[in-house]
Amino acid sequence: MSEDLGFLLALLLNGASIGLMYSLIALGFVLVYKATDAINFAQGEFVMISGLVVATMLSIDGMPLIGAVVAVIAVMIGFGFGLEKVVLRPLLGRPVVAVIMATIGLAAVLRGLSTVIFGGETRAVSLPIGDDPINIGPASLPPIQALGAVVAVLFFVAFSWFFKKSRMGVAMRAVADNQQVAQAMGINVERYFALAWAMAGIVSALGGIVWGSMLGVDVHLALVGLKVFPVVILGGLDSIGGALVGGLIVGLVESLASGYLDPYVGGGTKDFAPYVLMILVLMVRPYGIFGKRRIERI
Repeated sequence: MSEDLGFLLALLLNGASIGLMYSLIALGFVLVYKATDAINFAQGEFVMISGLVVATMLSIDGMPLIGAVVAVIAVMIGFGFGLEKVVLRPLLGRPVVAVIMATIGLAAVLRGLSTVIFGGETRAVSLPIGDDPINIGPASLPPIQALGAVVAVLFFVAFSWFFKKSRMGVAMRAVADNQQVAQAMGINVERYFALAWAMAGIVSALGGIVWGSMLGVDVHLALVGLKVFPVVILGGLDSIGGALVGGLIVGLVESLASGYLDPYVGGGTKDFAPYVLMILVLMVRPYGIFGKRRIERI
């Protein structure tokens, strides 16, 4: 196999693994949007808080990894339920922009509180996976990226089953499709709003563990929310499958840009290439690749 082909395969493998990790975070955006028609601009801060909690738990002597994982998932589920009930439920019936501004304000509050409570230093999330790269043909992959990709795939499979087969999942789909009709059928819409936020908390917990292990945890980890935003725009804010495909596209674009364009321009192209792609897609399909086209009659 030629060196150029091996280099390309390494870029594709790296981009696909990072893209799957993006998709996991993007699913939190999609869940909240499908249920409430509002964008949660604090999703990155949810990931940051999750990373800080799991890093703190792992710093306790004798704390097993599984205990820390269960604890952070429980914390983020409770956080999602509490946030929806205390902050967002009073905004039901208000213009969508009110919910959006509330999540932007919440993001700022969470960043400030995280520094006050946990301090400003970068914390490590140590997972027992080693540092030796995993060789796949001519390419290699860091273990944390392989783990993140596997976690993302497993969660998407489990969530797809829940969404399509379970009673709660079917009710959640009904709420997402039409809140008024779902309420008329006897479905407690507010309960499923809270469930959507709780599931976004679970996604954030898993994302905080894998991204925190790869990057370290501090206030800057919240920026992963902005990195993921092109993913949900490309795939469609209301499409779960779109979150998966959008993540893969963004991951591959970043990887290919860093491999083939950075040597000519001095670096940095992977940071803005997804946003260029997002703008181009918005010009053609404002609702995303898999998003539902909405037509409003006046």
